[in-house]
Formats: sequence, structure tokens, C-alpha cells
Amino acid sequence: MNTVFFDVDTQLDFLYPAGALYVPGAEAIVPALARLTTYAATHGIPIISTMDAHSPADPEFAAWPHHCVAGCLGQRKPEATLAGPRGRQHFLPKQHVDCFTSSALRPLLEELRADHYVVYGVVTEICVRHALKGLLATGKPVTLLADATKELDPAAARQTLAEFTAAGGMVSASTPY
Repeated sequence: MNTVFFDVDTQLDFLYPAGALYVPGAEAIVPALARLTTYAATHGIPIISTMDAHSPADPEFAAWPHHCVAGCLGQRKPEATLAGPRGRQHFLPKQHVDCFTSSALRPLLEELRADHYVVYGVVTEICVRHALKGLLATGKPVTLLADATKELDPAAARQTLAEFTAAGGMVSASTPY
């Protein structure tokens, strides 16, 4: 089976308390992110890493505080999420919560020809939700790793997971890698 890991927005501005749009408790998923990244690099599993990459005057800042401004420290990914030279990691900069608005994503999915997607990252009910919906639309199995994902609003996250599983997605409570 050709599995592709889908790493959603695991960036400094979201994962750590000093980040511009910190997701409370997100630093707790970093060990799981590190295990997934190491596993993928060791086993030749491609990783698609979506990354917010906003301009300083991005329209999104009308709804959210400035965060992940392209080229700034907070837009970077922590070392634990970088596969390094042994890995097959594809970085997908995006300016919207829905990664499927990026014209580069669909050709990359076609190139990788996944039989299964494994999804993790932040924020469950926002960017992860859009990734799950888009990946389910490919017709391939999609698994969300709950212990490598973090939400802002627990009720909204539960609703997202209910919709995802009702649409045929699978949730794994713990990272099997």
C-alpha cells in the first residue's frame, strides 16, 4: 500500500506558547510529530506538509491575528517535523485555511498516487478539517491520528470528527508508528 502522510500546519506560530497564534496544548503533540516524521523518513513514506505562508497584509488577518508571515520565524516548522535529506517531504505553502485552494496540491497528489492518507496537525476543526474533506473526496482511505492533532474548540473538533467518520474516514486514537 502506498501511504502518504499529510502534515497540516505544524508550524512554530501554532505549536508553541511564544507563537503568534498558539493553539493551547499543541506543544504536547510534538513528540508524536517527531515519531511520525522519523518513521516516514526511515520507511520512505512521502510527507505533504502544508504551511501557512501569509503576506504582511493578508486578508486573513481581518479574522485572525498576524501569524505565519512568509519568511518570519513563526512560519517555520520545528526541527521535529523536518524529514531531512533522507525524507521525501513536500512543502505546500498556502494562504487559506483550505489547502485544496493551492493549485500545487492536486498535481502533487496525482504524482504521489497514494492508496491511503494519514493526517495529523493543527487545528482539527479548521485547517485539518479542510484537509480531511479534500482527501476524502479523492476516494482513498483517510485516517486521522488523534494523538498527533490538536484543536482550539473541543466541541467543534468533536463535530468535525463526527462528520469525518460519517463520511467514511477513520480515527486512530494513538499513533501506530
